[in-house]
Amino acid sequence: QPQLVESGGGLVQAGGSLRLSCAASGRTFSTYYIAWFRQAPGKEREFVAAISWTDTNTYYADSVKGRFTVSRANAKNTVYTVYLQMNSLKPEDTAVYYCAARPPRGIGIRERSPDIYDYWGQGTQVTVSS
Repeated sequence: QPQLVESGGGLVQAGGSLRLSCAASGRTFSTYYIAWFRQAPGKEREFVAAISWTDTNTYYADSVKGRFTVSRANAKNTVYTVYLQMNSLKPEDTAVYYCAARPPRGIGIRERSPDIYDYWGQGTQVTVSS
């Protein structure tokens, strides 16, 4: 059974940094896109960033470009780990952050809809205080 587990969330002051991790297991994700989404209270889930496991191509939402970096580690023991390094955090970055995975299916990395992602983690809370 495929499983995605996020970790690394917490409370940080504005201007600070956090690194989130997403450990994906239970199937081969070597051809997948793995993305980060976030959802603040009362708002829709929004795309943050994505990475192609195959060629490490990345794509970012404009709101985080230049502040966040998505990367991946080499797969180890069938666990595929993706990171989201978040710098210069702002109070508006406060949300539950989710990682998600999907095969390409002919749809490029720039597609932001959460509906096309097959597997999701449970989320990790990030709170940025002013």
